Amino acid sequence: MIRFLLRFLGLLCLAGAFILVIYDGTKSIAASRFYFTTVRTLWELLNAGSLAQMRPLLSPYANGLLWDPGMVTVLTWPAWSLLGCIGILFILLGRKKKPLIGYAR
Repeated sequence: MIRFLLRFLGLLCLAGAFILVIYDGTKSIAASRFYFTTVRTLWELLNAGSLAQMRPLLSPYANGLLWDPGMVTVLTWPAWSLLGCIGILFILLGRKKKPLIGYAR
């Protein structure tokens, strides 16, 4: 059941990444310049209040380094790349075990 859930979430993340690649590509072609949706933009579209609440949660840890260079860098990445990486990770975690060959039990 857990493997199914991980694979399903992985496929959803990969589908979202594919949709964002198509969206960014069409927007780039229409604007005649390179355009990509950042993670910050996507997060603000989905739930702007939670992004504002995240800074006080992460700032006290690691002497403020967890927020300023860490999370700020992640928020500037293209959203399709982050969703793609998360999707691949979920699919790898949910894959079936390789069957044992021979008498290796």
